[in-house]
Amino acid sequence: MQGKGFIKFIAIVLAIVCAYALSFTLVSSSVEKDAKNYAKGNLAKEKAYLDSMGTVKVYPLLGFTYQEVKSKEINLGLDLKGGMNVTMEISLSELVKSLAGNPTDANFNTALQNAQTQLNAGGKDYIKLFVNEFEKLSPNTKLADYFSNQDNATQLKSSASNGEVQSFLEKEATSAIDRSFFILRSRIDGFGVVSPNMQKQEGSNRILIEMPGVQDKDRISKLLQGSAELQFWQVYQVQEVVPLLENINKTLAATLKDTATVANDTTTKAATGGKLAGLEKAGVKDSLAKGGKLAGLGKKDSTAAKAAIAKSNPLFSVLSIPTYTAENGQQQLRPGPIVAWVAQKDTSKVNSYFKLPEVAAAIPSTMKFMWSVKPMEGSKVFELYAIKVTSADGKPDLGGESVSDSRNDFDQKGKPEVTMYMTSEGSAKWKKITAEAASDANNKKAIAIVLDNAVYSAPTVQNEITGGVSSITGNFTQEDTKDLSNILKAGKLPAPARIAGSFVVGPTLGAQAIHDGLISFIIAFIVILIFMALYYHRAGWVANFALLINLFFIMGILVSLGAVLTLPGIAGIVLVIGLSVDANILIFERVREELALGKNTALAIKEGFKHAMPSIIDSNVTLFILGAILYVFGSGPVQGFATTLCIGILSSLFAAVAITRVIFDSLINRKIEVSFDNKLTRNAFKDISFDFVGRRKIYYVISTAIIILGFVFYFKNGGLNLGVDFKGGRTYLVHFDKAVNTEDLKTKLNPVFGNETPEVKTAGEDSQVKITTTFHIEDQNPKTDKVVEDALVKGLATTGIKYEIASSQKVTPIIASDIVNGAFYAVLISCLFMFIYIVVRFKKWQYGLGAVIALFHDVLMVLSFYTILDGVMPFSLEIGQDFIAAILTVMGYTMTETVVVFDRIREKLKESGKEDLHGEERNNLINFALNSTLSRTILTSLTVFFVLLVIFIFGGDSIRGFIFALLIGRIIGTYSSLCISTPIVIDLGSSAEKKK
Repeated sequence: MQGKGFIKFIAIVLAIVCAYALSFTLVSSSVEKDAKNYAKGNLAKEKAYLDSMGTVKVYPLLGFTYQEVKSKEINLGLDLKGGMNVTMEISLSELVKSLAGNPTDANFNTALQNAQTQLNAGGKDYIKLFVNEFEKLSPNTKLADYFSNQDNATQLKSSASNGEVQSFLEKEATSAIDRSFFILRSRIDGFGVVSPNMQKQEGSNRILIEMPGVQDKDRISKLLQGSAELQFWQVYQVQEVVPLLENINKTLAATLKDTATVANDTTTKAATGGKLAGLEKAGVKDSLAKGGKLAGLGKKDSTAAKAAIAKSNPLFSVLSIPTYTAENGQQQLRPGPIVAWVAQKDTSKVNSYFKLPEVAAAIPSTMKFMWSVKPMEGSKVFELYAIKVTSADGKPDLGGESVSDSRNDFDQKGKPEVTMYMTSEGSAKWKKITAEAASDANNKKAIAIVLDNAVYSAPTVQNEITGGVSSITGNFTQEDTKDLSNILKAGKLPAPARIAGSFVVGPTLGAQAIHDGLISFIIAFIVILIFMALYYHRAGWVANFALLINLFFIMGILVSLGAVLTLPGIAGIVLVIGLSVDANILIFERVREELALGKNTALAIKEGFKHAMPSIIDSNVTLFILGAILYVFGSGPVQGFATTLCIGILSSLFAAVAITRVIFDSLINRKIEVSFDNKLTRNAFKDISFDFVGRRKIYYVISTAIIILGFVFYFKNGGLNLGVDFKGGRTYLVHFDKAVNTEDLKTKLNPVFGNETPEVKTAGEDSQVKITTTFHIEDQNPKTDKVVEDALVKGLATTGIKYEIASSQKVTPIIASDIVNGAFYAVLISCLFMFIYIVVRFKKWQYGLGAVIALFHDVLMVLSFYTILDGVMPFSLEIGQDFIAAILTVMGYTMTETVVVFDRIREKLKESGKEDLHGEERNNLINFALNSTLSRTILTSLTVFFVLLVIFIFGGDSIRGFIFALLIGRIIGTYSSLCISTPIVIDLGSSAEKKK
């Protein structure tokens, strides 16, 4: 075998990379185990321990801190960890209305409403829809009459055409979405979510947010839906605030006499070693004010000394005054608006100190403290600012409404800067406050730019600014100026962000999902290992070794890419392992054929790999195409499934083909006997000659009968059982302490939901139900979610049974229509790609069309079985996003099976020296291809079926419906590839011949 050394090199490099990626999970788990042992069940102590370890180097060799290690560990999805997934929708209708100055014109507002209605029905591009509607209603009116106002004068002329106005609105809409994304990201970071995942949904006005571990829905709802408030404040200089901080420190020392409150073991460690480490890493010299004097606190101080300092200087034990070393070697206050540095874990303690009545009384009414929006670079240290309140009503010197525009730009020296434009009214106020800040040439003051009560920047004013145009410079990167520009524009126009969809998973359900997923994974893996070892003897053990390597590679690559591991993702991994066996089975069956011809083992292996490769490549490419389509059109769990599927396919190809070949060659070279069967399996599937083609019309009748029966049940049941993500609404999964009657529960919930009857179904067990309602789903008021959940709680309370809401999901009609459209396009595009690939590879349109007809046949068959069995099975057979993933995977099965048969037909045609056969010769050829690949078809189908059966039994309720679709699909896919897709080529070919 050529390239053996290169394959070994790639395998070693890949193994090192995967081991490195997975090592972070092992290290973080070790630290967290220590935290649990230390806390002994006390969650507060456990959290304090982990906080104190944030900047401590815990990776033995590479010196990574716990914070860095945690960010690189396996990223678990919400269904495994619990948390909240939210789809935010930016209201472009309100943005457009605001840009036009909130006109009262009836046609203008009707155009806005019509555009929103079309968008809700599945339309795309709100701005284009609005412009089209306006031109229909007011054909003789120019849009520039509304939008070329004083605030937009620099960007839009009064003579602008409707097309130019549309371009302007599209640019503003994109900018609003970008600003919203930045603001939402800042709010989530401030909330303290670990590893939040945010992404803009390209081509729409929506932002997807995943927040692991978050359970406080009301707080998150307020956090995300609150309007951004941009403010400009004058600030105190550090030298003006230090005396007050010293006074607060003395007040606290006198007030807090309980040593346990001020300095417990964990707090002391965190306040000293942890904080100093963070400050040193940021490149900042740390000094603590002790008793009114500046003094450094070294790491060598004893714990008792640190505790004593914390007791006598409670504020300065967690807060550091910014200083620098002067030329005379003395510590001096660092000039500027930053009055203190505080480690992130201590910010809440400082806040609590400031709120104490004794301390609050000492802080003048003209001062209030605010934190920087994010920690200093490379640390967990926040900056504290003292805001100067100059008005009697406590309002800022200037609000966000005064900013007309802002741009990230470059100065004359090519350095990044921000240019800010004020409105005419804002210009006058800006001139006044900048004049005050720059009045003392020896002590120029700063002005803080504040958004949502967090300081984003506090530039020092160099001179009075007239004309309303300001440039903000500093040690900025391009990313910094872009962010600052977004902040300044955030307060310009109202573009409210509303929760259009949400999915909440409780921690209990997440823990159960992990348990069920792991159990199903382990059992399925063992089933495959036993089967391969029993059926293929020693060659089976080689395949098993390759499977273990493949699993290691898949997990390592997933972690390296930062992919989120979900429960469908685990199902995808198990499935990929089952499918990767297919490559080995293809190879081993071809090797057995060569051995049956009397060839020696070495030559049989060589020929087996050679003949199997075309089928392996074709089948894996078709699956990869489907995985890519799933990833593009899916979201959340569907994308998780697609990610593992695509990565697994690539990894499986390398492990099952390249690595197994290297192992076989090594065994042959060492004169070790390699067997591919045993006494029981040696003659399996030999001398089979089944007439698939001759019986094809019987199969057509069977399929037609099942599909017609499916249509009958479709009308009998009143349509398909669509899930909430396809029809819109809210779904709650509720665990009760004992079994409940769904009809009784439905009756109790009816009055609290405004006499709108909810859908109540058992979900797995009699004590677990899924409640779906469209109550208030059209209402966009931010408080509606709470209203609906309060109504649910009120209704559940009437049962008198203890319960827990394990998960909840909300999908608005507009999101539902997008999901339906995405599913429709995913199926159509999959069929198109399959057709093109087959035609290109096999140069016969009959093959391509036969494969596509089989794909539609499979989709209709699975839908028919779902419709027929709905209400019969003891679990939900809803049709949602995961069902579409199952349908596309079923299509992949069929294509894999079909392509293998097509490859065998092509191989035989090549041997005969003909491009095609006709009549009985073609019938015999197709029957031969189907029978000669039957062993591989049956073995692969059984392997995957057993894997799916294990997941179905042990994988948990949350994916049972999904796996059921795959189980049915596995059977239908095998039946379709043998009895429909290939035999139909006969009829298509006959039709073409008759036309000729």
